[in-house]
Amino acid sequence: MRVKISILYSWLVKVSTFLLPNIPLFMRFRGFLYSLMMKSCGRNFQVTSTAVLNSLSGLEVGNNVYIAHHTVVIGIDIRIGDEVIVGPNCIISSGNHTFLNNSYRYGKSLRRPVKIGAGSWIAGNCSVLGGSILPERSILGAGAVLNKKYEEADGLYGGIPAVFIKKMR
Repeated sequence: MRVKISILYSWLVKVSTFLLPNIPLFMRFRGFLYSLMMKSCGRNFQVTSTAVLNSLSGLEVGNNVYIAHHTVVIGIDIRIGDEVIVGPNCIISSGNHTFLNNSYRYGKSLRRPVKIGAGSWIAGNCSVLGGSILPERSILGAGAVLNKKYEEADGLYGGIPAVFIKKMR
């Protein structure tokens, strides 16, 4: 029931703050409103007006996190570390579909946690899927699809599916 209420609440926040300009003051205000239903939220959480955050009850966000335009965050168990940037048009989802009766439409949803390490940057047009881990201080290159757990911090990851490309430091 809490998940359903958090979905309705996130819609209410989005609709009521949509016309506020995307300047830090109002993006922090929007982030504060979202944080009221979140599992945990740090300081200076900034969310643009066109971002969609659903299922707030399972979302954990650290300090100084920025969610850009047209990004969708949907899922029950998503942890975003401190000082993370999520670029525009990204999808972060902890759920996936399963096959039942010759269709993915009616299969039970499979949920797996997502973790984005502190200091990371998810570039534009990326997808982060259930069961994924982006290590601390890492970059997920534009257009990549992260569907695995990685442990190499300070790395550049990219491609479909995302693979380790090189060490950044």
